[in-house]
Amino acid sequence: MSKNKRSTFSGKLGFVLSAAGASVGLGNIWRFPYLAAKYGGGIFLLVYIILALTFGYTMIMAETSLGRMTKKSPVGAYQSFGKSKWLSLGGWINAIIPILIVPYYSVIGGWVIKYLIGYFSGQAQTLASDTYFSAFISNGASTEICFIVFTFCTLGIIYAGVQNGIERVSKFMMPVLVVLSVIIAIYSVTRPGALEGVKYFLVPNPANFSWMTVVSAMGQMFYSLSIAMGILVTFGSYMLKDMSIEDSTQNVEIFDTAIAIMAGLMIIPAVFAFSGGDPDTLNAGPALMFITIPKVFANMGLGTGIGILFFLLVLFAAMTSSIALTESAVSTFEDELYWGRKKSTIVMAVIMVSLGSLSCLGYGPLANVTIIGMQFLDFFDFLTNSVMMPIAAIATCLLVSRVIGVKKIEEEVTLEGKPFRRKKIFYFMIQYLCPIFAAIILISSVANAFGWISM
Repeated sequence: MSKNKRSTFSGKLGFVLSAAGASVGLGNIWRFPYLAAKYGGGIFLLVYIILALTFGYTMIMAETSLGRMTKKSPVGAYQSFGKSKWLSLGGWINAIIPILIVPYYSVIGGWVIKYLIGYFSGQAQTLASDTYFSAFISNGASTEICFIVFTFCTLGIIYAGVQNGIERVSKFMMPVLVVLSVIIAIYSVTRPGALEGVKYFLVPNPANFSWMTVVSAMGQMFYSLSIAMGILVTFGSYMLKDMSIEDSTQNVEIFDTAIAIMAGLMIIPAVFAFSGGDPDTLNAGPALMFITIPKVFANMGLGTGIGILFFLLVLFAAMTSSIALTESAVSTFEDELYWGRKKSTIVMAVIMVSLGSLSCLGYGPLANVTIIGMQFLDFFDFLTNSVMMPIAAIATCLLVSRVIGVKKIEEEVTLEGKPFRRKKIFYFMIQYLCPIFAAIILISSVANAFGWISM
């Protein structure tokens, strides 16, 4: 049976916007501002930027180079360098992560659709009530409908292919996302009392630094840059050989970090102004985006309009990330099982609806069913982000430094005749610090989940 002809991006812009779209997601919009507020504001931002330029850069370079070098998705890419069991396992861990993430991610995407519809229909005050969110997610039928709508929007784009689907949508959504984030950030920082929030977020205060600042910033790297999800290996395999990997990577870094900073400026000053300067109101998880933020908008002038713009931005961010996650999974089916795009997309649809429905109903009809004390959505999130992704990152570091050799990566990076500008950083990070950082995230996240430490 012959393999399908490999798709490609049309050029650098297509890759950069698609990879940036993969990176810019819910993790940037609500998780980054919450962590920044909790772990020191400006000092967290500074640590994050340093890590993005070292740890993040190294992992993006390694995964993208691996994909373009082999022209395969994660499983095939790993197995290109030998048939040992650990190589095969490393590839499959990278490949399975997006298959497990995108179903529950699509559930949250469905929640965003519900709120966007609510703002469009003039229900800003209703959405801001304390009980609205919990009542909505406990209603199985309502959440399931929103989840299905989001899922099939994603699948429709995937079915259209790399250039006609992913690239075309990313070229539209990403510029709009930037414009929306700038508008909302400007509005937020000009609210009365918002300046204290701006100072807290942008001005580093060494007194706020702690070891958890570093650990949390490292954890956010995985969310923000789509590291260790198989996405960058897959997207790298679609890159043309005459495209500069380092230039493209740098653009993704800048784009992603800029959006994370804009998200901080959208949320932290507004919540500071609303709460009278209490960082604790920037609480974790869905509560920030679906309870606190609607309250802030309800107390603002133009709250309904800003609510529409904000949740439209969040929808685009969620959609570009879910597209990337689903594409990585579909690419694995095409490469490893020799299925066509149609069959691969249909199988992915079945997986997304099945696993997503568990997460969707986990706060309603299935609320009493838990795994190690977690609802389905929380469990899938813990399993992928806290356990599998650090392991996948360690596997990639070992593959590059111990099996392929960093020289081979350098050859791939300099293929188009451009110098490897940050070669020394890459060599040092991939061989020594990146695997150690990933191990720290794995140990601290698991210890926190089981209550051995408090984060």
